[in-house]
Amino acid sequence: MIRSAPLIMAITRETVLHVAKLARLELEDSEIDRMQKDLGNILEYVNSLAELDTAAVAETTQVAVLGAPLRPDQVQPSLSNAAALSGAPRSSSGGFAVPAFVEE
Repeated sequence: MIRSAPLIMAITRETVLHVAKLARLELEDSEIDRMQKDLGNILEYVNSLAELDTAAVAETTQVAVLGAPLRPDQVQPSLSNAAALSGAPRSSSGGFAVPAFVEE
C-alpha cells in the first residue's frame, strides 16, 4: 500500500467563518476561536493516522452488516389523515405545512 505524506492544513478563522456560513450557523467570537482550535485538533489526529504503517492490513472493500434482524413486512392499519395532522402546528391541502426555503 502506498502511503502519502501527511496532510498539513491549518484551520484559519476565515475557514471557520466560511464553514459556519455554509452550515447557516451564527458563531460568537469565543465560539469561532474554540471551533478553530477543535477543528485543528481533529485534523492533527487525522494526520497522525496517516503516519501508521498499514502495509500488513488487508484492504476493506465493504463494511456492512450482512444480516440485520428485521421483522417481516405486514400490512397494518395506519393513522388517518386527520389523526396524523391533529398535532401539527399548521396544515395545508391535507398535508403538513412547513416554512418555504428561500435562497439568499
